[in-house]
Amino acid sequence: MTATIQYFHLVIAQPDFWKNPTPAYQTLQEIEYSIFYNHQKYQRWCSILEDIKAALELLELSADEQLLQEAQTNLTQLQKELETAEIRQLLSDAHDKNGAFITITAGVGVVDAEYWAYMLLQMYWRWAKSHNYQLDVVEISDGNEAGIKYATLEITAHCAYGYLKSETGTHQLQQISPFDAANSLRTSLASVEVIPILDESIEWEIPEKDLEITWYRHRGNINRPEVWVRAVHVPTGISVFCDQQRSQMQNKEKALAILKSKLFAMPTAGYAYAQAQHVQINKIQPQQIKPLSNKLIREYILHPYTKVKDLRTNVETPAATEVLDGKIDFFIKAYLQQLNHTTSVGEEALDNFKSLL
Repeated sequence: MTATIQYFHLVIAQPDFWKNPTPAYQTLQEIEYSIFYNHQKYQRWCSILEDIKAALELLELSADEQLLQEAQTNLTQLQKELETAEIRQLLSDAHDKNGAFITITAGVGVVDAEYWAYMLLQMYWRWAKSHNYQLDVVEISDGNEAGIKYATLEITAHCAYGYLKSETGTHQLQQISPFDAANSLRTSLASVEVIPILDESIEWEIPEKDLEITWYRHRGNINRPEVWVRAVHVPTGISVFCDQQRSQMQNKEKALAILKSKLFAMPTAGYAYAQAQHVQINKIQPQQIKPLSNKLIREYILHPYTKVKDLRTNVETPAATEVLDGKIDFFIKAYLQQLNHTTSVGEEALDNFKSLL
């Protein structure tokens, strides 16, 4: 921690530090998180560990079922927080610390695909809730019979993008169809796209000439006015539909925020890529866009046996029900470890701390 403080002090002391607002903003965010947040976390872990040790000493003297349950609860919570911190040490990309928009889209076909998309929506919702992350549904389209055609979640939490970027791709489900009287075994597909929520450090706006905004025009007095807004980036054809906010203005702001993030993050065609290649984003054609969500990354088998397997890392588990309940951190960790071939100093420190348990 002392070395980190000294490093940031040297960075800020540079005479040209404040001349570049974007990197300065990013550095200040890193200081806030790396020093203050991590220090608070470490103090909390030490406090919980001391409570557990004190409880164990008392339990050696006399049995107390309530005290034992409290100690077990604290230990479970501590292990979970340490696991999350260990995963966080694997994050290194520029936008890993941002929040995330995660869009789930049902594959083509029967109602099973739309219901599978809904199951994935529930999985990510439960995952976010289990980490006490703030989240909101910003766009959703219901299926014809059940499930959803697509939906977008906004998760405004530190490092949400860094964690969930591992989920981008096509997810495949194999199960007995709940909508088929013949109990047929069906395979369903749904794509997941995860993009970072852009912050103030990204100094870029979509030119108005490249935008097409449509919304519901009110006619007469109605009890429940329509507030939906659709934003289209004309050069690429990418569109966003929002109807979950209270007003048209809020839906317009949210739609533009998602659209801006989509354009920034497009692989081999987005703003970040275009900026690096000195290409104007309004010159990009729809056929140049190659979404990463087309690649099959994970299989979920519910019949004739249960198994979930990540096809990139080969990590698998028979506990399919637990995975669909949001317990996906071990998949996230394995993917990030695959991206990071070297072990960080932070991981070693966490391992040392975990050895105290």
